[in-house]
Amino acid sequence: MADAVRVDSDSAVVSYRPAAGEERSALATDASPRALTDAVPWRTFRWYFGQRHYSGTYWAATERDHVIYESRLELANLLLADFDQTIHRIVAQPFSLRAVVNGQMSRHVPDFLCDTDGGLVVVDVVRSERMAHPRIVLLLAWTKSIVESLGWTYLVVNEPPKIRLANVRFLSGYRREWLVNQDVLGEMCSCIGQFAGMSIADAERSVKGYPRPLIRPALMHLLWRHAYLVNLDESLDPSMVLERGR
Repeated sequence: MADAVRVDSDSAVVSYRPAAGEERSALATDASPRALTDAVPWRTFRWYFGQRHYSGTYWAATERDHVIYESRLELANLLLADFDQTIHRIVAQPFSLRAVVNGQMSRHVPDFLCDTDGGLVVVDVVRSERMAHPRIVLLLAWTKSIVESLGWTYLVVNEPPKIRLANVRFLSGYRREWLVNQDVLGEMCSCIGQFAGMSIADAERSVKGYPRPLIRPALMHLLWRHAYLVNLDESLDPSMVLERGR
């Protein structure tokens, strides 16, 4: 299917919203990365009785603001993106892309746009079971062709590993720095790296002068921030040994 796709890249147009209710369009080759990462969602989710998708908003530490999602699978991948320290911006429903594909006008709104250390990454979230569907294959093929012609990266993500997702979801509960006791966090940050080589349990016990219920949130926040690392492909456990992170 992908080999048969004929994409007229010169016809590609990107439409985006600099603010709610506004719309601007430009040839894809002229699209401003800054304008796209500052855009508001091209479309917002709808609520209706019996809807098949679970929509909502997630407060992203990366954005320090809410980001919308249209399904649980989008939320799962949004959590992982928020945890990724190489990602600096996350925009949901960032723009509408249209182009002539196989002689007909086609349109698509990607799920996310991420500004990363390596440049812009356009992300589509697709269930694994749909990856072989002819319509999806065609959609992903022509979107990839245009996105990569612009020098950006195109990424299709599916269901993340269950254990890693569960761990990141747990740590995301500690992502809001202002909800962590600032005295404990300040002390633990003043000599960052002191817990490297310790287990999570030993690190918690080594902090003196504060109630234990205030210590764990601070340490989990540091794990969220990648100040310390553990193997997130295994279930989080107090016996896990901490490594020095960023």
